[in-house]
Amino acid sequence: MARKPEQVRPSQTIQEMYEAQPNAWIFTIAIIVAVMLLLAWSSTTLNNDNSTSIDGKAVALSIVHGLTHPNAQMLLDFSSAGVPYLLLETMCIAFLGTLVGAVLAIPFAFLGAVNIVPKPIALLFRTVVMAIRTIPTFVYGLMFIRVTGPGPFAGLLTMSVTSIGMISKMFIESIEDIDKGILESLDAMGCTTFQKIRYGIIPQISADFASILIYRFDMNLRDTTTLGLVGAGGIGAPLIFAMNGYKWDQAGAILCGLIVLILIIEWISNKLRNHLARGI
Repeated sequence: MARKPEQVRPSQTIQEMYEAQPNAWIFTIAIIVAVMLLLAWSSTTLNNDNSTSIDGKAVALSIVHGLTHPNAQMLLDFSSAGVPYLLLETMCIAFLGTLVGAVLAIPFAFLGAVNIVPKPIALLFRTVVMAIRTIPTFVYGLMFIRVTGPGPFAGLLTMSVTSIGMISKMFIESIEDIDKGILESLDAMGCTTFQKIRYGIIPQISADFASILIYRFDMNLRDTTTLGLVGAGGIGAPLIFAMNGYKWDQAGAILCGLIVLILIIEWISNKLRNHLARGI
């Protein structure tokens, strides 16, 4: 007669597993002590000198008052110094920078995909893309300002070059995820490389490419705002000038315009991405 296996109660099993866990209280205490020492060391850099004549509370109240009471005249000024014109300039820099960067990124994407070109060539172009992505946006902005002078054109060149790195990387991933069966069928039919790209790859990646460009435009719009701080056009320069001059009502007007623009672009981009992804 077969013997039935002993039944183990769930509570007993959980208790045994809990008791079998390694005792890591020493490691936990060591981490806590290390964090406390780092915090104590960091606190030594705090400046507690109260000899300055600036009234921080008054400055904070003026900032809040200026941001909550924006300059209506600047919001409704349609000249080159008004918020609508500056927002339009910022949006144009971001849009054209995304467009030019996408055109320049397409060759890098196809030459960096291992299912299109041999692996050594793909590795070479991926290294170039990685090198482009390594340099920060502000560095590109300062470089182009030295070449073309301050203004929107320097911002356009900066957005174009910085867009190449990210767009190329995402384009490469999209190209490498395509259905290889279609390419094999076209190859069996004797199609050239250009024909395989035209009829086998582009129809599969067009929606992904459009979604990537929309996402990059959304990022460039925010980057263009901060890029204006170094004089590369857009609304960033008037914003920093208003803040340095303690004109918080003008800063509030610029920030209100930026918030409205970002919300509109975010709503439109979400609609477009949903349409491309789900056909909604």
